[in-house]
Amino acid sequence: MLQVYGKHWWSFLLRGILATLFGTVAIVIPGLTLEVLALLLVGFLIADGVLSFTASFRGRHLGRRWGLLLFEGLVGVALGLFTFIWPGVTVLAIVLIIGFWVSITGIFELLAAVKLQDEIEGEWLLGLGGFLSILFSIILFVNPGVGAVAILWMIGIYAVLFGVSLICLGIRLREKRVVVSI
Repeated sequence: MLQVYGKHWWSFLLRGILATLFGTVAIVIPGLTLEVLALLLVGFLIADGVLSFTASFRGRHLGRRWGLLLFEGLVGVALGLFTFIWPGVTVLAIVLIIGFWVSITGIFELLAAVKLQDEIEGEWLLGLGGFLSILFSIILFVNPGVGAVAILWMIGIYAVLFGVSLICLGIRLREKRVVVSI
């Protein structure tokens, strides 16, 4: 698993940068309409899904455990396309779509962190991202009626924290990849 993740450290870094940028925009400009948020979400979901999908296919020749990234990528792209086709969905539908995607992502990131714990130091960063994803999804499912601005801020804070955790993980994986390849 370290070979798959370490070889594609850049995909975690890029995913983290995209998440951080997305979150910053949601926090700084909360007056965006939900349709604009939906389009931003489409871009993020599809980019994140394609990067996960790509990493899984590039890592498939190394053997096992690439299926989790493949599934995560497929879910991200599918939810991105769904959101693009129906941009006028209600706030509740957007909240549930985000909550579902975030919970799936969080579960798979926690599983991956557990698998990485014997292979690298800093796997807790991926676990932290997974934990934050699951916590955020619970908040969205329990209280979907909060105001649009509060949802934007929650999404923004989540995306920034998640993005920073992926950036840190990508940097750690890059360092580990260099050590492994020597």
